[in-house]
Amino acid sequence: MLLFRNQRHSLHTPVVYARRQLLTLGAAGLAVPALLAATPALADAWPHKAITIVVPAAAGGTTDMAARLLAQDMGQQLGQSVVVDNRAGGGGIIGTQAALAAKPDGYTLLMGNIGPNAINYSMYKKLPYKPADLVPLTNVISVPNVLVVHADSPFKTVAELIAYAKANPTKITMGSTGTGQSPHMSAEMFMQRAGFTAPHAPYKGAGPAVQGLLGKQFDFMIDNLPSSLPHIQAGKFRALAVTSAKRNPALPNIPTMAEAGVKDMVVTAWFGLFAPAGVPQAVQDKVHAAAAHALQQPEVRKRLTEQMGGEVGGESQADYKAFVAGEIQRWSQVVKQAGISAD
Repeated sequence: MLLFRNQRHSLHTPVVYARRQLLTLGAAGLAVPALLAATPALADAWPHKAITIVVPAAAGGTTDMAARLLAQDMGQQLGQSVVVDNRAGGGGIIGTQAALAAKPDGYTLLMGNIGPNAINYSMYKKLPYKPADLVPLTNVISVPNVLVVHADSPFKTVAELIAYAKANPTKITMGSTGTGQSPHMSAEMFMQRAGFTAPHAPYKGAGPAVQGLLGKQFDFMIDNLPSSLPHIQAGKFRALAVTSAKRNPALPNIPTMAEAGVKDMVVTAWFGLFAPAGVPQAVQDKVHAAAAHALQQPEVRKRLTEQMGGEVGGESQADYKAFVAGEIQRWSQVVKQAGISAD
């Protein structure tokens, strides 16, 4: 919701009234902590101003799309505007730091993803944040990645791309949405499985990377499906394979990596809502409820499934915490085995 209500409080709002009670009783020598424990007015009043969802990526990518899909319905549920703030760069580090720099009061949230919230912990030796700094709330969407080339590319199949790359190791280039992001890691995994290497051109997000491939600035990339899907459907990109275990309903004619001859190549990218550690649990519960409501709306679900080719989230906070912890461990093993470091 862009504009929902006046942000200023009258002298009779619960927040102002509770503050006046605190000042009066405190001046009289009464126990203010007891009043705080007995009166939930301050907690119940959240939110009383706009909420920001920081997106650690450029506009146009899956992280950005997921945040914007949530924002309007969440705003209606919470009674305040929910705005999206794109902070691209650094493999998601810049945006994550921006979210963590804010006061942990629930007014600044993070639309995290598999890159900054799982892969980065093992990719960077000096990462300026740790898993305990962020609280997972719920997943929004899980999607496969897709191997794409420009529609004018001579490569019609994965096998043709691999054969050319092996025969011409200095003539093929690979782009990505950023170092350490799941598209980059998927491409590295693909090249390991296929037995070739290619120079890496990292961009600051899916939007810029997509524009790079449209401009034929590199030969191929593996991208999150939602950001490349419109260009595949428009005939500007050619999809060669998806990284899911089964074919994706949005691209029923495109083989999986396994079907294309690349074994042990299953990757699912995920995008979910996080809060800085220290946000009160009552506020976390309100954010989770608003996000879960948004994810149940038919229009939102249609966008996530049919137009973005993904699986809708909305699970409990406990389940999402366990999932993220498992992903951190899984990618730590992948990065260690691959010997990849971003430092």
